[in-house]
Amino acid sequence: QGQLVESGGGSVQAGGSLRLSCAASGSTFRPSCMAWFRQAPGKEREGVAAIYTNTARTNYADSVKGRFTISKDNAKNTLYLEMNSLKPEDTAMYSCAAQACVGGFNYPFARSNYNYWGQGTQVTVSS
Repeated sequence: QGQLVESGGGSVQAGGSLRLSCAASGSTFRPSCMAWFRQAPGKEREGVAAIYTNTARTNYADSVKGRFTISKDNAKNTLYLEMNSLKPEDTAMYSCAAQACVGGFNYPFARSNYNYWGQGTQVTVSS
């Protein structure tokens, strides 16, 4: 069994930056497929960034390409999301997700791929 705990959310002005962290815990819990999702009020949860840690292959939603960077520190078993040039439309609850996988996912933003989810951390961007 494993757990995911996010941190790093907060309130920033448009154009600012935040770094989210997602610590994975559990003696043998080292998932190779991990992702960040977000859900804004009244909207469906959407995939933002995903990583296959064995090769460091990444995927990004079009809305965040060039602004967000996903990475993982395997030694710390912690996932990160570096968010720059934040916009008000980035306001949402951000959650990390994880799953053991082989070769990565063909559709890394499919929520059904992931069995492990964190509680989320709120990001609010004001104009």
